[in-house]
Amino acid sequence: MPCLHFRTTPCENMTSTKVDLNASRIARLQDVSDLAELLFPGNRNQQHCCLVLWISLKWADGSLVPKLAPLAEEHGISKRTLERVRAKLRRLGLIDHVSRFNARHGYREGWVLSPRFARSLALLANKVVALNNTTAAARDKELLLIQFAEARRAAYSQRTAAPPGLVGNKPTPRPRLRPSELQRVKR
Repeated sequence: MPCLHFRTTPCENMTSTKVDLNASRIARLQDVSDLAELLFPGNRNQQHCCLVLWISLKWADGSLVPKLAPLAEEHGISKRTLERVRAKLRRLGLIDHVSRFNARHGYREGWVLSPRFARSLALLANKVVALNNTTAAARDKELLLIQFAEARRAAYSQRTAAPPGLVGNKPTPRPRLRPSELQRVKR
């Protein structure tokens, strides 16, 4: 199964939310270190930071960590890595920032583990099951969706087509002139 990309809004400077969601890897998931590898494939620094944040939030007094910077300093994590991991975990819905105006957390500000990711995945699983509907009306609608996708693809390819004179991203090669022809052109 290919890597899935979760993005909330299209933005140039957005933290990557690449996640290696693979059915066999999910089945082999046994502890939080496996989860960190799944969420941050190929980046050991971010995996380490994820582990530190997750375990600190899980075992925090009052289930709230006021500031994440001291954790990063204590475990030798750079500020940049901390911010990238924090942003990705928050975007995925694994952690959340609590405002000091929140009565449920005693009007204290800080970071907590969030149930949003688990709820979203359960909702996604239910929607995939619902999309397996095999009624005639569903078939007609899905055939229409294929036509819409083809039209969208054609419109996109026309919009992004290279202007005349370009082949791919390179200009069309000019014909080579012989030295005698070149002298005629210069005159």
